[in-house]
Amino acid sequence: MMNRTNLGRYGERLAEEYLQQQGYQIIARNFRLGRHGEIDLVALDGETLVFVEVKIRRTPKFGSPEDAVTHAKRYQLRRIAEGFLHCTMVEATAYRFDVIAIELHGAAPSIRHWKNAFW
Repeated sequence: MMNRTNLGRYGERLAEEYLQQQGYQIIARNFRLGRHGEIDLVALDGETLVFVEVKIRRTPKFGSPEDAVTHAKRYQLRRIAEGFLHCTMVEATAYRFDVIAIELHGAAPSIRHWKNAFW
């Protein structure tokens, strides 16, 4: 049985592989902005900069993975994304926030990709 940290990292690896298969270019992993938190993945989808939040669940007991992306979490991710843009000076024609939801309680991992999940 994996602990929470290992489970999270496993989910991030699955999400990264999924995004690369979809043609995304990963440009940052686990970007941390001080005490404000971190963004799991930052990628390019063509010329669009995509900030990706990955949520993984072993069981439906606590709801779907998407349920964990609360209003407070979205606010936090926006602040971290602003910090990323300021710190890295990465230029893109557009940007968006995606959520990758992964469930492990079936025979194989179930991955759902919510593009432009919030603003």
